[in-house]
Amino acid sequence: MKQTKIYLLLFALFISIGVIGKDKDVVTIEKMTQRLIPTYSSSFSFKKIKAINQRDFFTVESKQNKILIEGNNANSMAMGLNHYLKHYCLTTVSWYADKAIEMPKELPALPQKISVEAKVDTRFFLNYCTYGYTMPWWQWKDWERFIDWMALNGVNMPLAITGQESVWYNVWKKLGMSDLEIRSYFVGPPYLPWHRMANIDSWNGPLPKEWLDHQSDLQKQILKRERELNMKPVLPAFAGHVPSELKHLFPEADIQHLGKWAGFADKYRCNFLNPNDPLFAKIQRLFLEEQTRLFGTDHIYGVDPFNEVDPPSWEPEYLKKVAADMYRTLTDVDPKAKWLQMTWLFYHGKKKWTAPRIEALLTGVPQDELYLLDYHCENVELWKTTDYFHGQPYIWCYLGNFGGNTTITGNVKESGQRLENTLINGGNNFKGIGSTLEGLDVMQFPYEYIFDKAWTFNMDDNSWVENLADRHLGKKSEAYREAWKILFNDVYVQVPKSLGVLPNFRPEMSKPNKRTVNDYKNKDLVKVWAKLLEVKECTRDAYIIDLITVGRQVLGNYFLVVKNEFDQMYQFKDLPGLESRGAKLREILNDLENLTAFHNHCTLEKWISDARALGNTIELKDYYEKNARNLITTWGGSLNDYASRTWSGLIKDYYAKRWNLYIDSVTEALKENKKFNQSELNEKLNILEEAWVNKVETVTSYEQGDILELSKYLFDKYRVAIY
Repeated sequence: MKQTKIYLLLFALFISIGVIGKDKDVVTIEKMTQRLIPTYSSSFSFKKIKAINQRDFFTVESKQNKILIEGNNANSMAMGLNHYLKHYCLTTVSWYADKAIEMPKELPALPQKISVEAKVDTRFFLNYCTYGYTMPWWQWKDWERFIDWMALNGVNMPLAITGQESVWYNVWKKLGMSDLEIRSYFVGPPYLPWHRMANIDSWNGPLPKEWLDHQSDLQKQILKRERELNMKPVLPAFAGHVPSELKHLFPEADIQHLGKWAGFADKYRCNFLNPNDPLFAKIQRLFLEEQTRLFGTDHIYGVDPFNEVDPPSWEPEYLKKVAADMYRTLTDVDPKAKWLQMTWLFYHGKKKWTAPRIEALLTGVPQDELYLLDYHCENVELWKTTDYFHGQPYIWCYLGNFGGNTTITGNVKESGQRLENTLINGGNNFKGIGSTLEGLDVMQFPYEYIFDKAWTFNMDDNSWVENLADRHLGKKSEAYREAWKILFNDVYVQVPKSLGVLPNFRPEMSKPNKRTVNDYKNKDLVKVWAKLLEVKECTRDAYIIDLITVGRQVLGNYFLVVKNEFDQMYQFKDLPGLESRGAKLREILNDLENLTAFHNHCTLEKWISDARALGNTIELKDYYEKNARNLITTWGGSLNDYASRTWSGLIKDYYAKRWNLYIDSVTEALKENKKFNQSELNEKLNILEEAWVNKVETVTSYEQGDILELSKYLFDKYRVAIY
């Protein structure tokens, strides 16, 4: 017995020594594999080897009845794992935590070894806005899958701004502000991105202290995992945005109002501390030291002054000095500091940001110390119009989504061509590829496509799209491939902007809505829908997303046609025609409601339930719910419907009620032979919208039947009208 115990102890010691002896990157990728595909994890083997040509790389091969993946770090090996899953297992790893990875019964063997190398060192992801439009209610389980998804797609420089209000809370408290003053300076949770970018203060505040504590703990988990996966998270730094109370605490400080933003009242305007004021350097030091104490540092900081607001002065000399002073305050605290800035301000304010002003801001920082995100390259590549950003390093970025809008948009193929050109002609200071999406929506393929361009896959677009179709369906189907080729070549052609379908917007009589204009032919989208429906049976999540994405866009586009007919019937004083079109509008809304109910990430129910789950009291739950309702509807300022989404529950409980008011008001006007009054309707809509934002009510979405059967039914129902 004693001898047996000794053998067991020796065996346990041997195993533990083996684990301890493993490279930490190998341990990290093994744990990821166990998280994602636990049943298959023992069939994979990982090995860390030195980089070739100082570039990230991976290899994949079948060896000794296992899939062997080698790479220079965990991030590269994750990319190799994803390549195998996509191209050999024909599966898609969703960026949503609640979606299982659908695998084949047996792992396919590779006919030969694959070797792939990174073309660029830096792969950036995220946008300040994503933290409001998608992530405000996320818990660790959501972040854990999303970080895995980023690693699987080679991202190694994510924006990491969760929890910074805890840092600011401690800083402002040290400077003499009270608890309530600080929390009232902050905005509601989903609005924090625009507070962080110095656009609005105090909106939907005060921010609960419980929120600050929760987000601080969450950020520690996020950063730990991102660093394990060889990522360099971009943390924030002080860019001059200060509470108005500092004017009283430091009356000699050079604090000025920034410009108004998005129609918000003066009381929500932000204040800016001039960087050459001694208080600026003091605040920068307090912030960076406190942030490093809580979260550590990777020495790269997001600093974004003057985003969508006017600086105190437009003089180039002032702008150059602002940049120089900001950089100095960074390096005085962290000598290794690099400044990362988005260039959205140059695009958004292109009339004011003239060439001399841009040059002044960029050259105020020493060469190679300011990294720039060329933010919206699928529309305007600023590197081409700014003399390659005057030599400062830059990252080419695809934006792709505004406001979390759920419409089909994005010139994906053209963006790939632009990126290929940049890889050849972008200059020596072109350093990386990224994406700056505002919201995840549910369609992730454009971002996978862009990040694949960062590696030497040498795969043409046609082959890439065919593989995409195969892995969405889980098998090869010529009809499905054809559907995706039409989508890629003929439908995803529109430069992204804040777009939506008409059901999501406030009803107005005979007024075209620019946000509903599509650059593709609707008949091409209908062809796609028909091809998708040739599938006999499939329960894959990616397939369900395809059906919903295409189906709701077709119905949304058709709603616009019927609405125009409805308005014409009013002008023609054709009551039967008006009533029939009104009934058709209500019917389309009902069909949209039913179709979107088949995916929980297309439902209001999930958005609100996730928000309420963060509260530990009824009061907090109600507070989070109000913020959740507010953002996706009335928003604030002049941004009504900016973040609109075609979601089950939102259609039935909000959009349809607005449209019912419109249909009823126009019909009543015609019946009573009086002029329709848009102003009266707007007053009613104001009341309806505000009441909806402020109510607390259980929201439930119901799947009725089978999504494939419903989609075929809807296609047959509208076939004649939509062709």
